[in-house]
Amino acid sequence: MALLELEGIDAFYGRIQALRSVSIRVEKGEVVALIGSNGAGKTTTLRTISGLMHPRSGSIRFEDREITQTGPSKIVELGISQSPEGRRLFARMTVIDNLFMGAYTRSDRAGITSDMDRVFKLFPRLQERRSQIAGTLSGGEQQMLAMGRALMARPKLMMLDEPSLGLAPILIETIFSIVREINSQGTTVLLVEQNAHKALEVANRAYVLETGVVVQQGSGQELLASEEVQKAYLGM
Repeated sequence: MALLELEGIDAFYGRIQALRSVSIRVEKGEVVALIGSNGAGKTTTLRTISGLMHPRSGSIRFEDREITQTGPSKIVELGISQSPEGRRLFARMTVIDNLFMGAYTRSDRAGITSDMDRVFKLFPRLQERRSQIAGTLSGGEQQMLAMGRALMARPKLMMLDEPSLGLAPILIETIFSIVREINSQGTTVLLVEQNAHKALEVANRAYVLETGVVVQQGSGQELLASEEVQKAYLGM
């Protein structure tokens, strides 16, 4: 049984079809990447999983439970959290308050405290900046905070939408090493990423989306070696 399974998902913005019969599986413990150019449907796929939009047809199952029409807060409670594209922090709140917002569905105070410690171990910079207003952080620090906030929900599946967007190369390396670390600690990761090379290096398996259609899938290494993927996404 897959942790997450999308089957035949059709999604629309008004009359415009954004996803066409998209089927994706994420097994427990994997890092699965979705790659593709802008407008391919990667973020839309995440929005349908997180309940921010509902597909017109097809089914989404999480831990073998139908969640196709489930609302966003319930989906977080079930164990799916997201670090969104563009960070979407509470810019006027402190780092620590942003992290507490990630745990808004939880009431286990001891667990929240231990997860806060885990986030600070993964992102020591956030501990140094804990009282700072989130909007005054650098881009890299804001990305760390968005990921830390998503972890505070204690997710079984963490979805990362463009975590390297706009970051300097050295910070991109840091972010991807943290993705590996989060996964090695037992969190399954679904990664949407424009930087196809980095995404495929870290992914167990990956799917290529083009105009809302899955056109290729395979292990990260298989897609790195694929001529079509190299030409289209790796600049080779």
